[in-house]
Amino acid sequence: MKMESIESVSRGKLLWQLTRPHTLTASIVPVLIGTVLAMFYADHHAGLFIAMLLACLLLQIATNLFNEYYDFKRGLDTEDSVGIGGAIVRHGMSPKTVLNMALGSYGIALLLGLYICMNTSWWLALIGILGMMVGYFYTGGPLPIAYTPFGELFSGLCMGSVFILIAFYIQTGSVTTESILLSVPIGILVGAINLSNNIRDIEEDTLGGRNTLAILVGRKGAIYILGAMFAVSYIWMIGLVVTGVVSPWLLLVLLSFPKPVQALKGFFNEVQSPLQVILAMKATAQTNTIFGILLSIGLCISYIIQ
Repeated sequence: MKMESIESVSRGKLLWQLTRPHTLTASIVPVLIGTVLAMFYADHHAGLFIAMLLACLLLQIATNLFNEYYDFKRGLDTEDSVGIGGAIVRHGMSPKTVLNMALGSYGIALLLGLYICMNTSWWLALIGILGMMVGYFYTGGPLPIAYTPFGELFSGLCMGSVFILIAFYIQTGSVTTESILLSVPIGILVGAINLSNNIRDIEEDTLGGRNTLAILVGRKGAIYILGAMFAVSYIWMIGLVVTGVVSPWLLLVLLSFPKPVQALKGFFNEVQSPLQVILAMKATAQTNTIFGILLSIGLCISYIIQ
C-alpha cells in the first residue's frame, strides 16, 4: 500500500483524525454527568466546567497521541493497522511532531488545571499529575499499561469514575456517596470501550507481544466479559433506583439498551461479517455516550421537578 503524503490530506483533517474523535465522548460524558449532578448541591461555576471539559479532552487526546507515537516506535503500527490515526505510517508525519503535539496538549491541560486548582483545591494538582502519568504510561515507558490485562481498569477508573468525581468536586467542594455510586456504571462503560478495541486487535496485539485482557481470556471469553460489563452497568442503575438512592427518572438509561445488544451481536457475528466488528465497536462507544446523556437528562428532570 502506498503511503499518502501529508500534502495529499488536508492538515486539518489529519489533525482531527489524530485525536480519534470517535473516542472523545469518553471524556465529555463523565464531565457532563458530574457537573449536572452538582446542580443538586451548589450553584454552577461555568468557567470551571469549561476548564474541566477542555482539560479532560486534552488529556485524552494526548493519550491517543502517545499511543500513536509509541506504537509506531515499537513497530506495532503499519499502514494496514486499523483503529489508529495513521498520521505517521500512512501520511508521513514526523513522529517527533506527534510527540510534541502530545506534550503540548499536556501543557495546555496543565494550565487549565492550575486555573481549576486556584479556584478550588491544590490537592487536585496531585490527582491531575497522577492522571497525566497514567496517560503517558498507558502506552509509554518500559511496561505500558495498554500491554497488560489492566488497560480496561485504568481507563474506566481514570477517564470514567475519576472524571465524574472531579467535575462534581470542583462545583461543590465535596464528594458524596451518590456521586461515587453514579460514577461506577460510567467507569465500567468506558472500560468496555477499551475492551472492545482489544477484542478487535487480538491478532495484532498477540504478534506485538501484548498481553491484554482479551488475549488472556480469549476472544469468546472477552465478549462474555464485555456482556457482563454491560449488564452490571444497567443492573447497577436499576439497583440505585430501587433502593431510593436516585430518582426513577434515571431509568431513562434503559432506552440505550439496544446499543449493547447490537455490540454483542456484532462481535459474535465476526466470522460471518468482519464489518460487524467495526459496527460493534461503534455501538460499544455509543452505549457509553447515549447512556451518559440519558443519565444527565434524567438528573436534569429530577432537579427541575424536585
